[in-house]
Amino acid sequence: MSTEPNQKGNTLSTIALVLRQSFSGQHQDYTTGSIRRAVVMLSIPMILEMCMESVFGIVDIFFVGRIGQDAVTTVALTESAMYVVYSIAVGLSMAATALVARRVGEKNPEEASHTAAQSIVISLAITVVISLVGAFLAPHLLGIMGASATTVAIGTGYTRLVFAGCLVIMLLYLINGIFRGAGNAAMAMWSLWIANGCNIILCPILIHYYGLPGAAIATIAGRGIGVCYQLFYLFRGNGIIRIVRKQFRPDGAIIKGLTKVASTGTAQFLVGTASWIAMTRIIMSFNDTAATAGYQVSIRILLFFLLPAWGMSNAAATLVGQNLGAGSPERAERSVRTASIYNAVFMLLVSLLFAFAAAPIVGFVNRDPAVVEVAINSLRIISIGYVFYGVGMVLTNAFNGAGDTSTPTIINLFCCWLFQIPLAWSLAIALKLGPKGVFLAILITETTIAIVSFIVFRRGKWKRVKV
Repeated sequence: MSTEPNQKGNTLSTIALVLRQSFSGQHQDYTTGSIRRAVVMLSIPMILEMCMESVFGIVDIFFVGRIGQDAVTTVALTESAMYVVYSIAVGLSMAATALVARRVGEKNPEEASHTAAQSIVISLAITVVISLVGAFLAPHLLGIMGASATTVAIGTGYTRLVFAGCLVIMLLYLINGIFRGAGNAAMAMWSLWIANGCNIILCPILIHYYGLPGAAIATIAGRGIGVCYQLFYLFRGNGIIRIVRKQFRPDGAIIKGLTKVASTGTAQFLVGTASWIAMTRIIMSFNDTAATAGYQVSIRILLFFLLPAWGMSNAAATLVGQNLGAGSPERAERSVRTASIYNAVFMLLVSLLFAFAAAPIVGFVNRDPAVVEVAINSLRIISIGYVFYGVGMVLTNAFNGAGDTSTPTIINLFCCWLFQIPLAWSLAIALKLGPKGVFLAILITETTIAIVSFIVFRRGKWKRVKV
């Protein structure tokens, strides 16, 4: 009698159970049991979470692209100016993930909740200042980024609104970092699905009535609804993290720990994003609007596929933090190896997709022939190194999950500023390769970062970091 039907049934039942547990939001102990199962259970909602994050950018470009090239350029330049906000948000999110994961691994949920509350206090204080300064200086920021007088005139209202609403960006990133540190990746996923669903509905409607500023209003409203959902769960939910009012009283020791990890985490992201701004400036130096728009379209598409891979690497951060908290550094290392293999396979498939289907993908986002040509060229060149990017992401987040945000910051500083920017200028301008030189510089630099990170990771210093 054949057992094949029973085996298939057992396999399907196991898959269904893993999916159900991944999406349930119920607390799981990731410091014991199968590492592969832990990576998969965390990765599924984290990948879907990052897919939704990338869709925010794609939706804006899709609808704003119907307005014109100046509108697309405004969105692109505003995003570049917002990198400071994103850097701080990501830095705080890294700190919250690392410290919350460590406390959860130590089986101390009350202290994990206290840490989460203190991270929200820090974010509120910082965001008020950024919102006021950014909204007031909006036209000057666009000018500094190289916008034409026409683009400044069209885009100032949009940029002001985006900066005025950066509180919801900060909180959405931060609270999702808290959820990830607690191992509750499902809540982070549902928050972004709700936020993005609202944005998709509101974006075309508000653009129709208010033009370009409508895109900003839609994004703020969508993210704001997502934040309300997060806060409701933190205060009223039944998860391992549950915040009460008294935990918002400033605690110097926790704030110091969060600030220490967040400052280098922010610097890490700032170093990387500053180099991306430099890449944009080099391309803009050719005074070709189509080249600038094409590059920005390609970056949005690249991020659409990179962010799911970043989601899988976030699983490594959670597993490293919790297992170090539980006193299991070898299990933490095995988790990183498993996540690296899975991420490399995924990124290989994406590279093949861009090699054979770049044209229809770009054509769906933008129909301007000149813009499409640049974007296709960018996608095909940069994605050659995607396997290295996938492994590098996991290693970077492994350092961050351990609370060792300084190591990837130093690696980024040397590789991005002292290597990538001079290389891009040399290839694009000195050797007259144009935008293609920038694309090649990105490919070479990201591959180098992955190799250097692997060498440093093998030394194991991250296992001894205390947070």
